[in-house]
Amino acid sequence: MKRLFVLKSISFLTLFLVLVGCGNKHQNGGYQQGPPELPVAEVKTADAVVTKTYAASVEGVSNVEIRPQVSGYLTKIYVDEGQFVKAGQVLFAIESQVYREQLNNAQAALLSAKSNLDNSKINLDRKKELVSNKMVSDFQVREAEIAYNAAKAGVEQANAVVESAKINLGFTQIKAPVSGYTSRFNYRLGSLLSPTNQQPLTILSDIQQVYTYFSLSENDFINFQRQYAGNNISEKIKNTPPVTLLMSDGTPYAHPGKIDAVEGLFNKTTGAITVRAKFVNPEVLLRSGNTGKIVMEQQLKNALLFPIASTVIIQDKVFVFTLDKENKAVQVPVEISGKSGNNYIVSGGLKAGDKYIVMGFERLQPGTPVVALKDTANISKH
Repeated sequence: MKRLFVLKSISFLTLFLVLVGCGNKHQNGGYQQGPPELPVAEVKTADAVVTKTYAASVEGVSNVEIRPQVSGYLTKIYVDEGQFVKAGQVLFAIESQVYREQLNNAQAALLSAKSNLDNSKINLDRKKELVSNKMVSDFQVREAEIAYNAAKAGVEQANAVVESAKINLGFTQIKAPVSGYTSRFNYRLGSLLSPTNQQPLTILSDIQQVYTYFSLSENDFINFQRQYAGNNISEKIKNTPPVTLLMSDGTPYAHPGKIDAVEGLFNKTTGAITVRAKFVNPEVLLRSGNTGKIVMEQQLKNALLFPIASTVIIQDKVFVFTLDKENKAVQVPVEISGKSGNNYIVSGGLKAGDKYIVMGFERLQPGTPVVALKDTANISKH
């Protein structure tokens, strides 16, 4: 019995030693996983094209307020809201009877002044004949000349009153100064109109061509000036490429535009400068008051490019994994100034030649040793 117990004890001890030996083998590294092997590449510089968008507002080339120039009741409206009208077309009519009577009175006064001039001329001629016969004095002739000149001035004054009355009568027909589309009418038939009315009758917008206005920050404007050839801003504007307008729904406008003007001053409040681009509008898709975004391309020389796929975003900040001198992983925050294709344009945090981990860093902890893969040419293009 004792012999059987001793044999069982030896068996259990042998099994225990075998298990301990296996465990030690595992702990001594026989099955332990080594440092991760990950693709590594170097940060490089290259020329890049940056696309930037700017909020824009649209205005017609001409936005003209239509206002009455004489007072009176609005008696006729010849056009409708939103209608296209041509320059010189009659839009509204103001009650004209008062101005017709003023013209009639002015014309009657002109006839009277002309008659007075004729009488003064006859009197002057008669006294000139009599003075040669020494029947009147030179003083009387001089008086007749003064009276004639006064009558002549009276005719000119009466004629000016007639012309002024004609102008006022013409103002009762309110015409379009330019071709364009009418906006909403602020007054209706029977409204009393006056040049002092706060609101215009309507606004006439010429939108065969439109202007878009957008703002550039100081840095963007500096880059804008550096990018294009020219000795002054006018020459640089001529060398700018066409720009694209994204409409409010995000669709590109069919016709490209051209930058044609830059404001002379920066806005002290916003620190931005206003730029104007001109677009043709044959289909009349754009109206004054539309909004959208201007898309501009900016050429950058020797920009520091970094693959977007090799970054990680933590709390709205962009991080990358680099390697230190001991090939240990370092998590580095980087500053981004824009995008170019599948790359970020890095403005801070990295420099050319830095080694970074291309992929496989999702569970990597900072300070972890990394074995860099030698052949990473294909992977680094990812």
